[in-house]
Amino acid sequence: MISRNIFDSDHEQFRNSVRKFLEAEAVPFHEQWEKDGQIDRELWRKAGKQGLLGPTVPEEYGGVAVDFRYNAIVDEEVARLGLMGIGFSLHSDISIPYIVNLGTEEQKHKYLPGCLSGDIVTAIAMTEPGTGSDLQGVKTTAIRDGDEYIINGSKTFITNGQHADLVIVVCKTDPTAGAKGVSLFLVEAGTSGFEKGSNLEKIGMKAQDTSELFFQDVRVPKENMLGKEGMGFKYLMMELPQERLNIAIVAVAHAQSILDQTVEYVKERKAFGKPIAFFQNSQFELAEMDAEMTCMRVFVDRCLELHVEGKLDAVTASKAKLLASELQFKTINRCLQLHGGYGYMWEYPVARAFADSRVQCIYGGTSEIMKLIIARSLLEAD
Repeated sequence: MISRNIFDSDHEQFRNSVRKFLEAEAVPFHEQWEKDGQIDRELWRKAGKQGLLGPTVPEEYGGVAVDFRYNAIVDEEVARLGLMGIGFSLHSDISIPYIVNLGTEEQKHKYLPGCLSGDIVTAIAMTEPGTGSDLQGVKTTAIRDGDEYIINGSKTFITNGQHADLVIVVCKTDPTAGAKGVSLFLVEAGTSGFEKGSNLEKIGMKAQDTSELFFQDVRVPKENMLGKEGMGFKYLMMELPQERLNIAIVAVAHAQSILDQTVEYVKERKAFGKPIAFFQNSQFELAEMDAEMTCMRVFVDRCLELHVEGKLDAVTASKAKLLASELQFKTINRCLQLHGGYGYMWEYPVARAFADSRVQCIYGGTSEIMKLIIARSLLEAD
């Protein structure tokens, strides 16, 4: 196996602490959380005490100002243990950076300490029932009224939707201006007119609370705007490469874990009087999957290096998201086949992984959107 030079001894020490925390505080309870449709809220606070939330946040706001490799380690360990319903990555890798990069000093001091402690759980409300990946087409509006904005609209498929104390809401401040009319707002749970819908029932990631959100004449002060008016679409495009890298990192770690488990399974499972690992088909399937996973890990690790250096561009991130998420589902599907009928049983990790992995090709921009981004870069190269 190729060594991963991207992590040093400090990173591995942190990884060990993350792994021990998750094995003690999450693994024994995850099955119940799947039945409940959400994790125990107290896990957020416990994770905060261990420094697992928002490690890249600057020290002046309570963080430790490390680089994104520490986020990646949390993402990998959550995925490796099959805890795909835990929404730490949405919180740390996606929502918090918007506040760090765009927030005023007042906003940062007000919200970031709670985000790090787990007392504030965040969500970002982009997707709407009729828009999907078309962020320019959002219908939710935020209309200026004196020193306030009035928000009206609805969002769907919002990760951390039930637990969220603070939501970044993508709105149109000028419905006639297309992408230039998009703005971002911070909306606190409990604000009059802001309602959370029921917890959505999904085919996978069953421990992840995912909700519809409704905004009816929600008044927020102008100080709740995140960044500048009309710049929201540009901000979203700036942050999406990190989100897509996160998805790729999770994809590789999750698929590798299931592949490793499958290798052990075929050594033990017998058919026709001998372990199925002795059959050439099993060996060829495993060999091909292992080769593909090795190549993908090298590419995604390189993307992580580029991101730490501030050099990861949107097209390369799209390539990583596209290839890693598609390979994740393909690999887990093949592993399920090697498990035979047992692979279709929910009690087996491969069955859960099969259901959990499907959405990776959808959220953060579908595979088709990733192909469009890549194709445009090729056609516009001249």
